[in-house]
Amino acid sequence: MMVAALALLGWSAQAQDGITKTSIVLGQSVALIGPGSALAAPFHAGAKIYFDKVNAAGGINGRKIELVTLDDRGSPALTETNTKKLVDQGVLALFGYYGSAQVAKAYPLIKDSEIVLFAPMSAADEFRGAKYANVFSVRPGYAEEAAAIARHAETLGARRFAVVYASDSESLAALDSTERTLPSLGATLSVKAAMGSGAVANSVDTVLAAKPQSILVIADANGAASAVRDIRAKGFRGPIYGYSNTGESLLAEELGPEGAGVVVVRVVPKSENPKAAVVREMLADAQSANAGKPNVYMVEGYIAARVLTEALRRVGREPSRAKLRKAIEGLDNMTLGGFRVHFADDRTGSKLVELSLIDSQGKIRE
Repeated sequence: MMVAALALLGWSAQAQDGITKTSIVLGQSVALIGPGSALAAPFHAGAKIYFDKVNAAGGINGRKIELVTLDDRGSPALTETNTKKLVDQGVLALFGYYGSAQVAKAYPLIKDSEIVLFAPMSAADEFRGAKYANVFSVRPGYAEEAAAIARHAETLGARRFAVVYASDSESLAALDSTERTLPSLGATLSVKAAMGSGAVANSVDTVLAAKPQSILVIADANGAASAVRDIRAKGFRGPIYGYSNTGESLLAEELGPEGAGVVVVRVVPKSENPKAAVVREMLADAQSANAGKPNVYMVEGYIAARVLTEALRRVGREPSRAKLRKAIEGLDNMTLGGFRVHFADDRTGSKLVELSLIDSQGKIRE
């Protein structure tokens, strides 16, 4: 795994727009430590597992996929610095960035080029719009996640929401979508409260005072677990929801049986679900690579790498940035291991949004 700027020196003299006689160079700036790393690091690991598998089988038309990964430690400013290094040194494409603020900071560096940013781990709705024409997302946006939650709450007769949210950029992007989407679907957003440092109890008190029927917690697994514990301790027995940035398996590990009844969105098949062919393949590959316990983010990274690899195969023997973009746009109603991808006339490849329930044993159920 390449995680240092020094790694760039090995290919900078040879790569022309990320292509050498023996390699296809992709660039990634992502949090391997620090804020966001609990999500970003397993995504990176899942992608690396698949790329290594492809390389072990001979690569793409004799070229190995080289994923050059620079650690931005969750800092948008460092993401910008890393992206400039990657672009200056020559990459075919950028891949698998994490965080809305990070993507927004990096994008001006590729806006007027043919470089695409493929499969960012960010669900901010704005990246699906015309302003970010070089961003191709595999996962759907927060608007689709909010809609799934609203529909589920409606079946329970619990459409009066309160929101507890963290102040990191990804949570704020999810909050923005929540405030626009829930009311448009007939739900009521009665109150929202930020989780200040060490003040989760205060935000919980604020939302409970509004007597909501449902509570949406927008935070990473650690922050969400603290909020859920306090919400339940103070007697709320209604539905509690979380977005995909919470991480269903990570939250279940944090809460155990205390998480009973919490519903969390996911945008890929469940990581413990052997019914999905792509998950079975990832589990086998992860075991062979001694990659540790898989989770939903490792599945997402594995799928993203698999989709991009399919596009690279379709490029042909003389890859270029323009040809790669055309190949991605040509991925029309394709199924990879049971996972449907459709980029034709749409820069968001998947519409899969499913809900997972944490049961009384602290396990994930569909």
